[in-house]
Amino acid sequence: MRGPGRWWRRKSTPEKVETYTRWSFHSFAVVEFFFVGVTALTPLGVRLGGLVLLMVGVHAVVCFATVSRALDWTRGRRPQPVRLLWTLAAVTAGVAVATIGIAERGPDHESVGTAAAAVFGVVLIFGPGIIALGVRPRWAFGIAGAFAAGTCLVLLALGAPALAAILTAVSVLSGGVFLAFAAVFSVWLLNAVYEIDEARENRARLAVAEERLRFGRDLHDVMGRNLAVIALKSELAVQLAERGRPEAVAQMVEVQRLARESQREVREVVRGYREADLTSELAGAQGVLAAAGISCTVSGGTPVGLPAGVQSALGWVVREAATNVLRHGDAQRCEVRLGVLEGRVVLTVENDGVAEAGSGSSGSSSSSGSSGSGLAGLRERLAEIDGRLEAGPAGKGLFRLTAEIPLPPVAVPAAAVRSVREVTA
Repeated sequence: MRGPGRWWRRKSTPEKVETYTRWSFHSFAVVEFFFVGVTALTPLGVRLGGLVLLMVGVHAVVCFATVSRALDWTRGRRPQPVRLLWTLAAVTAGVAVATIGIAERGPDHESVGTAAAAVFGVVLIFGPGIIALGVRPRWAFGIAGAFAAGTCLVLLALGAPALAAILTAVSVLSGGVFLAFAAVFSVWLLNAVYEIDEARENRARLAVAEERLRFGRDLHDVMGRNLAVIALKSELAVQLAERGRPEAVAQMVEVQRLARESQREVREVVRGYREADLTSELAGAQGVLAAAGISCTVSGGTPVGLPAGVQSALGWVVREAATNVLRHGDAQRCEVRLGVLEGRVVLTVENDGVAEAGSGSSGSSSSSGSSGSGLAGLRERLAEIDGRLEAGPAGKGLFRLTAEIPLPPVAVPAAAVRSVREVTA
């Protein structure tokens, strides 16, 4: 049970949708063989029923292969399976005509006609529906119409009443169009899921690129002018020193001042780049997890009134926890709780993405703190303000990360933060 579960959880969302789509259409071939071909053995007998079962089996195998090749074509992995599509069309037509012959020339029993009609209808509906996976949408419904028209003409040629031929053709057309629509919609949905996933990755890359550009721009703005001035004053100081002028000392003092000023400004840029706002991180975590299909709720107190250093540290905790939820396991929900108890602010992030104890869970590799730089970095950051971090499985498939930071008495907001007892009640 654990093997298939891990196999499914390792797949991305688009891969899961593709697997579901692929096996949904594979199931048509299985249904056709067992529920139509095998059930025909009893009314048709071993000899005639075996022949029908063989024809239905061949048709099911061709359908099975066509589904795989057609879906690979829609994803751009293989060329369009033109020969296989024509083969399926020929096999579909051949099996349909053969069942008409069995109904007309076979034993004169009502059960024989019923079994032949079942094979005839299923083959003519499943065939065009599977073919629709491997053609452009504008051709899918035309193929179903062509099989319906061919059905009507063949029945009329064999002497069937016109009304019966028309009604049979309408039934084949209705079933074929419905299955063709399901095929076209499934392909569209599968492509849309892949495109959305690709767009999400591109958006993440663009966000990183924009942040790098912003950081580079800030550094250029801070250092560009100062470095140019430092270079000019250093050159001037060298020239003055070569002439033995005392003004060289004043120029070097100014260079020293500019260097220290540049150092201070770079620290401010880096500090602004690395600090995290708790309110923004909570909102961002909800948005990112919701985009990944994970329900995220935030309960407890608001960060209003907490010291800036505490908010920044907790913001990094929320960011790292959300990253671990996305990166590890297969969580369906995530809960973030914030509160103050006895002069300590407590942030708890809990998700249900633990596959099994000790492996496959979000952050499981870092629960001990010995591996993975994310949680280790958080522990170092919290230790600077006397805080602590705990992370590990919490039972029943849950993984819990808890950060605690002591607060000065004057920093505890009376109205803005609830107690942890209220949050966890």
